[in-house]
Amino acid sequence: MATPTTPPAIAPISQLRRELGRWDLTAIGVNQVIGAAVFAQPSLYAASVGAWSPWMVAAVGAASLLIALSFAEVSSRFDATGGPYLCTRAAFGHFAAFEVGWMMWFTRAASWAAVINVLATSLAFYLPSLAGGLIRGALIAAIIVAIAAINIRGIRQSSFVLNLLTVGKLLPLAVFIAAGLFFVEWPRLTPGAAPSFAELSSTGLLLIFAFGGYEVIPVPAGEAKDPRAAVPFALIMTIIVVTIVMTLAQMVALGTLPELAGSKTPLADASLRFLGAGGAALITIGAVLSTTGNNMGQALSGSRNLFALAEQGDLPRIFGFVHPRFRTPVTAILVTSAVSLVLAMSGRYAQLALASAISRLLVYVATCAATLRLRGSNAVPPPTFVVPLGPLIPASAIAIALAMLAGARRDQLIAGVAALLAGAVLYVIAVTGTTPKGAHRSP
Repeated sequence: MATPTTPPAIAPISQLRRELGRWDLTAIGVNQVIGAAVFAQPSLYAASVGAWSPWMVAAVGAASLLIALSFAEVSSRFDATGGPYLCTRAAFGHFAAFEVGWMMWFTRAASWAAVINVLATSLAFYLPSLAGGLIRGALIAAIIVAIAAINIRGIRQSSFVLNLLTVGKLLPLAVFIAAGLFFVEWPRLTPGAAPSFAELSSTGLLLIFAFGGYEVIPVPAGEAKDPRAAVPFALIMTIIVVTIVMTLAQMVALGTLPELAGSKTPLADASLRFLGAGGAALITIGAVLSTTGNNMGQALSGSRNLFALAEQGDLPRIFGFVHPRFRTPVTAILVTSAVSLVLAMSGRYAQLALASAISRLLVYVATCAATLRLRGSNAVPPPTFVVPLGPLIPASAIAIALAMLAGARRDQLIAGVAALLAGAVLYVIAVTGTTPKGAHRSP
């Protein structure tokens, strides 16, 4: 591929502490992918494709691995904070990168607002006073403030809490799977007539979005000990772990709950059958921990996206301010937390979170295209991990992402285009505000 003629410079040194190991990054990825979907959506898959659903989960896991492999190669060229934003900047210039970085930050903030409301609603099942009003608002504010404080205190503290929450959500799932396999009625897992193309397409699209979230793994690379090796490991390991967990959970739910297709709480209902009330409560706790962990991950990755834009000069320097003691991007953390709090309280988060669908597709396409664009380029260091089979895997990954785009809903497309246009306006403002008079800015 041709080398960009005026490659944007990548800041070589970060002020952040390098504390994250490969398993810390894996925990970030697993935590972002395994959220509410694994607890709530097995019924949707069963309703659409029946006994084919575990095979569909495994197949979409394999498709996600193709995208993750492309991420792994291009991410192995960089050791700074930013992930997809950085590789898009090196391959396609400032504007495309700004749109990627902006969309990743914006959707993290909006998704955080949406997820924290899901958490409050889950707790309201046991504490009805949290269903609305001042008490609910106080809870949401307290959680966001607590998460922001942990993030400011240091990446090691943030990683420790994230690791605990990841283990906390995986343990109930492990118990559900290990115990449930003994109660599976295996004939229920025998596939019948092949589903229609429409059924396969709708289920596949639903699953691809359920597998999303691993794209945040390269973002905190500036805080990883050996990012060019650790990030590819974490990307691949995340998809492997998630595929195994989601496939086995679907098998157990399908094989133990005859009315799975109509269940609103499929894993809890299945647990109630073979583990009793204690099992259902364990799954409910796992769902709450899963949502909490997702909140923590949104805060960490969202703030680092904002920091990366400032570190590379695409936003005013104040957004890249690093705490002199804790070495964390304190301004980015506070701004991201404040925006999420406002969105969470405003009730507009659901509409804004629709843009996350288009954001994810934009990130997938841009990153996989950058994988191809930067091959043979001397603009950035050579990769430490190279995807086999030449251009086949990145090209297949782009095709998968474009197929997802073709299946996006109209409201998702409208929200995504609106967010992209807002990003374009912000880019013009940011360029005007960050480029010194008379200075040249590469395209």
